[in-house]
Amino acid sequence: MAKTGGKAAKTQYVCSECGGIAPKWTGQCPHCHTWNTLSEVPVEAPSANRFGTRRGAEGLVEAAAVQPLGDIEATEMPRFSTGSEEFDRVLGGGLVPGGVALIGGDPGIGKSTLLLQALAFINANGRRALYISGEESGGQIALRARRLGLLENAAGAMALPVASEIQLERIEATIAAQQAEVVVIDSIQTLFSEVLTSAPGSVAQVRECSAQLTRIAKRDGITVILVGHVTKEGSLAGPRVLEHIVDTVLYFEGDTHSSFRLVRAFKNRFGAVNELGVFAMTDRGLRGVSNPSALFLSTHEKPVPGSCVLVTQEGTRPLLVEIQALVDESHAPAARRLSVGLEQNRLAMLLAVLHRHAGIAAFDQDVFVNAVGGVKISEPAADLAVLAAIHSSLRNKPLPRGLVVFGEVGLAGEIRPAPRGQERLREAAKLGFSIAVIPKGNAPKDARGKFEGLEVRAVERLDQALDALHD
Repeated sequence: MAKTGGKAAKTQYVCSECGGIAPKWTGQCPHCHTWNTLSEVPVEAPSANRFGTRRGAEGLVEAAAVQPLGDIEATEMPRFSTGSEEFDRVLGGGLVPGGVALIGGDPGIGKSTLLLQALAFINANGRRALYISGEESGGQIALRARRLGLLENAAGAMALPVASEIQLERIEATIAAQQAEVVVIDSIQTLFSEVLTSAPGSVAQVRECSAQLTRIAKRDGITVILVGHVTKEGSLAGPRVLEHIVDTVLYFEGDTHSSFRLVRAFKNRFGAVNELGVFAMTDRGLRGVSNPSALFLSTHEKPVPGSCVLVTQEGTRPLLVEIQALVDESHAPAARRLSVGLEQNRLAMLLAVLHRHAGIAAFDQDVFVNAVGGVKISEPAADLAVLAAIHSSLRNKPLPRGLVVFGEVGLAGEIRPAPRGQERLREAAKLGFSIAVIPKGNAPKDARGKFEGLEVRAVERLDQALDALHD
């Protein structure tokens, strides 16, 4: 171990997942029990009154002020727009003063592009914005802005303050000097604080810098947007506590080789979670897509086997997504089960239910399932659509044109209702679909809940559903 001044430097081991501390290295974190997540960091000596602890005249820590919950005035959080309707939707209606948002995604997927466009709009509409980059120089940012056309007749973009800095204390001074109201930090993994000796990107630095920026945001009412790196598994790099500190966590989804991008909210203290924003990458940056259902529906000249349209719910928005299935004879000892955009373990469970309660066996068939457009579907309401597509491919018989399906399939073969069923039916009717096979629990209760031009076939069991698909 390296020595300084004849004395060995003290170190400890911090878990990158949960932030837990261990006195020595072990293969498994003793707190969250994940493997190979402990990394060595130096023990930092605590500085005096580091967090501004309030003390009385006698040197004792003062108690925090408390008040009854009923006496606290509850007001709606004021919001302001980012200039993008889709981005505002994911954020819950816009940015909130004093809110801290964390946005992550693969390299090159469009995080910096989206935020630069948003800051240019915000700065042009009277709010003082500030762009802090720890990865690019000012010249590189200016080149991107010119490439996106932000500097053409856009006074807000021309006047947008930009700084390339990675030291936390200098960033704090810059925010105060500029009197910024909205700040973007690109990215949090590049920052370091002088009170710590560990390298930028370490667990201690990420935790300290994000906590300090959050304190500044809450104290001064500044909106802070942090850009986060992701690991090869797709999760945000750094300690898990980073996601707990911030108010909103957004993830970019989609293939970098495709022109479409999806932004999903996984945490939002000011709005709905699992809200989805759809963008198209153009030579002028990211543009919101007003009718995202059109992206996820393939256009076939005539119905084809193995294709079924699902009405899924993403946050407050119903989306129509095409589910495709291919069932083919297996030439290996073990049949393959592969799904893209859907949970693979749930696919195996659904095939077992199909065999047990509908008498349709696929144990000697390879089954491939795909959600068109790169969207990821996690809700169980997709079960019935997946089985309908598999049944159609296995029988080589296309489903009727204009058919939409949704519903959860239980292990006992029952079709369970899905939340917000009326909104799903309304979206299907608006887009011109004529037949809907849905759970009986989602069937309209009276004439007011029926939709013109849409025939609703309510089912209770899986065998009934498969019969209703071809009536």
